[in-house]
Amino acid sequence: MVDTTDYNETLRPQFHFTARKNWLNDPNGLFYYQGIYHLFFQHNPFGLEWGNMTWGHAISPDLVHWQQLPNVLEPDELGTMFSGSAVVDWENTTEFQQGGHPPIVLIYTAAGNTSPASEGKSFTQCLAYSTDGGYTWQKYPGNPVLACVRPENRDPKVIWHAPSRRWIMTLYLDGNEFAFFSSPDLKTWSPLHTLFAPDSIECPDFFEISLEGSSNFSKWVWIAGNGRYYIGSFDGKHFQPETNLIVGDYGPNCYACQTYSDAPEGRRIQIAWMRGGKYPGMPFNQQMSFPCELRLVQTPLGLRLSRLPVREIETLYIQRHYYSEIPLQNNSFTLPNLNNGLIDFSCQIEPESHGRLKFKIHGQEVVFDLHSGTISYQGQTAPLLPLSGPLKVRILVDRTSLELFAQDGLVSFTSCYLPDSEFPEFMVSAQSGHIQIRDFTLWELGSAWTH
Repeated sequence: MVDTTDYNETLRPQFHFTARKNWLNDPNGLFYYQGIYHLFFQHNPFGLEWGNMTWGHAISPDLVHWQQLPNVLEPDELGTMFSGSAVVDWENTTEFQQGGHPPIVLIYTAAGNTSPASEGKSFTQCLAYSTDGGYTWQKYPGNPVLACVRPENRDPKVIWHAPSRRWIMTLYLDGNEFAFFSSPDLKTWSPLHTLFAPDSIECPDFFEISLEGSSNFSKWVWIAGNGRYYIGSFDGKHFQPETNLIVGDYGPNCYACQTYSDAPEGRRIQIAWMRGGKYPGMPFNQQMSFPCELRLVQTPLGLRLSRLPVREIETLYIQRHYYSEIPLQNNSFTLPNLNNGLIDFSCQIEPESHGRLKFKIHGQEVVFDLHSGTISYQGQTAPLLPLSGPLKVRILVDRTSLELFAQDGLVSFTSCYLPDSEFPEFMVSAQSGHIQIRDFTLWELGSAWTH
């Protein structure tokens, strides 16, 4: 069981994952196996700032309630442990299997020359594997499996491509350039091609996803570390983008987003590092975003990914507030005192509304300008897609983060903040025009650390 006594500090997120102590950054090696979601993460076991890169490890049955386990990858003579991914080797292509479990393999960057023991070494790609379902790990004696291609090539994302019966890796090279490789066994790799992504670096992700509502139409999605993505096609040898690079999140704190392999029901679940948050006086530093489910949907602008919180958040629901048909015209609507300030809120704004609508939550201001069709928050502005119905808004609020989702998740903002006060009011106001809110549902949440 999790000892929750250390998880109630003033600025500790209550339903976003944080390391029990010290620094955390990129999510790594996300996989699901036998009812458990595994989350690995870049971790400094010895301090609150970046350094000594090690893979931390946590598990959850539901993506909400996490238990941190002992670290799994520690620095060695090849370097410190930079980011990577994980796969379940169902067909034992690696021949690592030793019992009833298929091998589970971590593919990671050994960052040479980042520690005294690795002085003079290059950045290379390596393997570690588990034969007991993901709880104990050993590094492959034949590491590295991919030699240095560019001086700081890193962050391998690997998937199984069934039609070609090959493992496919996408890897950050340098600048705005990434590469693709293939392998029959995760141990020997052949180059395929390179990919250019403007204004994008690090931590690529790559996966196939079906169009929502269609089981026989799918596309491939490639995502960069900043969440920008291409939608395209892949034949086992070449990924061909069919869109421009699309912004995946407009917030200031979304980075190194990765998705789960082998998630049940074909779900595509994404977690990001909420880079740049501040937690003064806390024994931990940095947090993960709340897990979101990605869907491929058709829009007036073409195919897009939608991104919404996973349904498992409902395990934290404790009290519901509901209001309907709220007219706003140069006036405001204030909710009653909200117990612990943990919120999952949603509303629908009638399409005939016009003007500017402002949400003020924990001192944070989100403005919807229905005339210009934009959302503004923390100095960032996002466009709204053409609307044919009500504008749907959803906001998650934790002690030090606010995640906004609009238009069924086609627009999202991932952001951190420091609260003005412990439990300030939640106010909705019309700054101009006439706003009609069709319905307004707010759930107060319990803490994931007390269940």
